[in-house]
Amino acid sequence: MNTTQTEPTVQTATLPVMESFYTLQGEGAHSGKAAYFIRLGGCDVGCHWCDVKESWDVHAHPQQSIDTIVAGAMTHPGRMAVITGGEPLMHDLTNLTAALQTAGFATNIETSGVCETVTGSWDWVCFSPKKFKKPNLAIYQQADELKVIIYNKSDFAFAESFVPYLRPDCRLFLQTEWSRTKEMLPLIVDYVKENPQWQVSLQTHKYMNIP
Repeated sequence: MNTTQTEPTVQTATLPVMESFYTLQGEGAHSGKAAYFIRLGGCDVGCHWCDVKESWDVHAHPQQSIDTIVAGAMTHPGRMAVITGGEPLMHDLTNLTAALQTAGFATNIETSGVCETVTGSWDWVCFSPKKFKKPNLAIYQQADELKVIIYNKSDFAFAESFVPYLRPDCRLFLQTEWSRTKEMLPLIVDYVKENPQWQVSLQTHKYMNIP
């Protein structure tokens, strides 16, 4: 899916980059593929089990120009760029995605969907809603993938609550919160067996000790 929003009047020249690195996508529909991750600073969702809480403070991370970000991606052979956070849609991503696509990258985003607008041109939208802050309806029809983190049993009903609002071709994934894998993975397996429209997403990079 290619999603293009109307360009804002003020274009973003720099973005706060917490880290960027070349690795394998470990989760969801593109698991196992080479990917260049661009993790942007800033998040106000506040998941208590977040494993990158250091990303939350938008002011704690250096601003980088779009050219610098894309140049870093170009040093690696893979041509899938994953924009994540934090919550990446806190920022105007129009210029970044345009530059990445011009350079030959597929643009993927991982978002909680809580922001008012979805900026940027996207080849793949992973919508990963959280209980701590309600998503904006604008994200539902743009999602190519729904990925819900299962921390306790009530999260299954939370996951199902989004399905009626998504496109019929949106892929559905359930993934354990890492610290709760032993307890919740057997429940996810049983749930998927009873509800085969869902798939299991594993954090394969953690099993393989890949950064």
